[in-house]
Amino acid sequence: MDPRHVQGGRLTTVTDDAPRPARTILYRGGRIHTPADPFATAMLTDGDTIAWVGCDAVATHLDADTVIDLDDALITPAFVDAHVHTTATGLALSGLDLTGTPTRAAALCALTAHAHRHPTTTLFATGWDETTWTDDPRPPTATDLDRAAGGAVVYLARVDGHSAVISSALAAASGAPHHPGWHPDGTVTGHAHHLARRTADATLTPTGRRDAWNTTRTRAAALGIVALHEMAGPDISSADDLAGLLAHARAVPGPDIVGYWAGDIATAVELGTAWGGDAFVDGSLGSHTAALHTPYADIPHIRATTHLDADTIRDAVLDCADAGLQAGFHAIGDAAITTVLDGLEAAATTLGHNQITAARHRLEHAEMTTPDHLPRIAALGLVASVQPAFDARWGGENGMYATRLGPTRAAAMNPFAAMNRAGIPLAFSSDAPVTPLDPWGAIRAAVTHHTPTARLSARAAFTAATRGGWRAARADTDGHGTLAPGAPATYAVWAVPGELVAQVPDDRIAAWSTDPRGAVAALPDLSAPAPTCLRTVLRGRILHDTLT
Repeated sequence: MDPRHVQGGRLTTVTDDAPRPARTILYRGGRIHTPADPFATAMLTDGDTIAWVGCDAVATHLDADTVIDLDDALITPAFVDAHVHTTATGLALSGLDLTGTPTRAAALCALTAHAHRHPTTTLFATGWDETTWTDDPRPPTATDLDRAAGGAVVYLARVDGHSAVISSALAAASGAPHHPGWHPDGTVTGHAHHLARRTADATLTPTGRRDAWNTTRTRAAALGIVALHEMAGPDISSADDLAGLLAHARAVPGPDIVGYWAGDIATAVELGTAWGGDAFVDGSLGSHTAALHTPYADIPHIRATTHLDADTIRDAVLDCADAGLQAGFHAIGDAAITTVLDGLEAAATTLGHNQITAARHRLEHAEMTTPDHLPRIAALGLVASVQPAFDARWGGENGMYATRLGPTRAAAMNPFAAMNRAGIPLAFSSDAPVTPLDPWGAIRAAVTHHTPTARLSARAAFTAATRGGWRAARADTDGHGTLAPGAPATYAVWAVPGELVAQVPDDRIAAWSTDPRGAVAALPDLSAPAPTCLRTVLRGRILHDTLT
């Protein structure tokens, strides 16, 4: 035995005359979140597989290349973020993030400072939200951007990513003023927005693009995330960007990239990805482009329209069946969700329900899911990729949902508990850069939903943030998302402030779920500061490590 021990959070190595790779790793003296033994304190991995979980008393008799004293740290299954935009997230992390800017003037001042630091490049920014500005609720105009950035090419995506404000230089280069969605004194939407985004993205250098990918994947690994579902498409990012990202992920260690392409199906087949994901059936509530059955409360003459009708969705699903592909649809408003379900049900009359449910197609966002939708979604076997951080940011009596929809409809948004009860598999995601990569924050948001009846238990939320993402990618058959003998060695090690507890969404739920005699594996107290990731491991490969 050639032990390597962690003492007080530091790893020390004992060498001999014939050093050998640490194929087996024994963790002991900690807490293991496993269904195999809710009181487990030790875990042995062998290469890319979990070999054993159990108690320290047994662990002392095991041989391993590396022995790590966890000092009461927690090991859990690693997280999956089931809906991200990798390049845009990297640009936001390393560039100008206007999230939280309190005023319009502050946003423009931040742009000016950013322009001074980057005088020769296209200026990207995201995160601004005019509904939170206290000085002037109007979006910046092209003239404002030209003045703030000295005439540079500027693309400022609104927080939801479905509209933007752009500079005069970008408007001229993209031809956006000649297409639907152009608004000279406001946000650019529709086709004009897509043209502007494509034109701005095309100015990224190969180095800048790789830097963005590295930034996102490094940040994800540091948060205990081992897989990202990349939502690409011609109206989001190019096929070349997706192909490059997939090649980068194969060559450079880091979280897995699960690709979705919302363009033509032939390209999805060529890239080896699923189809759709962000196949836009509608837009977003913040930009007034989500498709509603009943008009918006703040602009009563608008309820928006769907970009895809039920017949188009039916045909896309039939084509996916011929190609053996999973499909996914971006649907936020209730009318958009209805349209997706109509299309899938029409496809089921040709394919049969068994083939539809076996394909495990996806609903992305599904924010305005209604009680009428629930049994239909469940019957079709759809997975819902949802973003609890949306409720944390936009829910509540005074949030954007209430402004756009009125208090009654706003309170019914993101009904996670009802979806869970209906048997709809949930996969948590951030839609980064719309909201940050933050899996523990997503769990907390689901457990503390603004609407009490929509809250999940911590256990259900944790499942959606871990195993749910593998299920959404149809990659759960090998045991990913759980810690048990024979499962992949994919896990995260956490320093946890405070105690572990078994939480429930509210005190009306049966007391057995918090009773330690029920032998339910506990989780960190979500009212305490978030755990700190000490190590992230994907199939035995360490992606992030502060133990060494």
